[in-house]
Amino acid sequence: MKRRDFIRVAAIAVPAIATADVTAATKRKATEPQKPKEPELPSMQFRNGKFKILQLTDTHFIEGDTRAQRALDNVAELLDTEKPDLVIHTGDIIFGKPVRESLTHILSLITDRHIPFAVALGNHDEEFGLSRPEVMEHIRQMPGCLNTAAKPMHGVSNDVITLKSSDGKNQWAFYLFDTGCMCKEFPELRSYDYIHADQLDWYRQTSRKLKAENEGKPLPSLAFMHIPITEYLEGLSDSRRQIRGNLGENPCSPIINSGAFVAMREEGDIKAISSGHDHDNDYVMKWRGLYMMYGRYGGGDTVYNNLKPNGGRIFEFTEGSSSFKTWIRLHGGRIEQTMTLPNDF
Repeated sequence: MKRRDFIRVAAIAVPAIATADVTAATKRKATEPQKPKEPELPSMQFRNGKFKILQLTDTHFIEGDTRAQRALDNVAELLDTEKPDLVIHTGDIIFGKPVRESLTHILSLITDRHIPFAVALGNHDEEFGLSRPEVMEHIRQMPGCLNTAAKPMHGVSNDVITLKSSDGKNQWAFYLFDTGCMCKEFPELRSYDYIHADQLDWYRQTSRKLKAENEGKPLPSLAFMHIPITEYLEGLSDSRRQIRGNLGENPCSPIINSGAFVAMREEGDIKAISSGHDHDNDYVMKWRGLYMMYGRYGGGDTVYNNLKPNGGRIFEFTEGSSSFKTWIRLHGGRIEQTMTLPNDF
């Protein structure tokens, strides 16, 4: 019996005073503010037991600039060679005007191949005539973009994407943190921006929600962002750290340490962070229980780049496994730094 019919029958069957009580209660319920339903998180699924992410970073594309051609060639080759299930671009997508045309051209290489994608904006993406929200809104309108509407916190590209197993349960989560541009709260520091307290609150709440849905166990996760957190720099000065790959420059991290590393370690879900920003780095470093790594510079010659050839970082996940595989694919086809984490460290 439908709820409406039930109320009608009950009203006939009971005394008038009971009818009045039911009617009043129904009216009260109708006028009470309803708690808004939480939007569902973007999710992906394994394909034949495997799932592959291509991390692009620092493509620094400029429409109509011949120096940017290498970026187009690199991205197209990576997509066609690796055939990823998801692309995550960790920022500095463009490096000049025209903004909309530049964004559309470089990202259409992904959308034309019908591959879902998401972005964590870089510090330069807002510097060429469109505000950060306007840049993000343009990207969100492109087919296959998984980024959701901006949330009430710092940044416009904070998101989480879940990876589900064949039984429909979450197996992994991929967090995207918006690391902003320059620090506006303390301009005298002349520092890059940092992950703010409200972003960490959002992360902790999301992490705990996913933990509750995972039988009380932290859901294995990765974090993607543009500007590396301060522990990238701190870890390098510690002789106990383990590192593989290319270290061509010191990490350009923010001066302010807002506690992102501690939050991730306390929640116990994030296994690795992968950043961009520093074009001459593509290493993986294990320090104090967390893997901190870089993608591979993916652009052309519109900005400095001493780590040649360009390329991208790949992540591969196997259904039922809590480890993951990663490697660097260089333009031209060569593979470097193949490792399974945590087994190979």
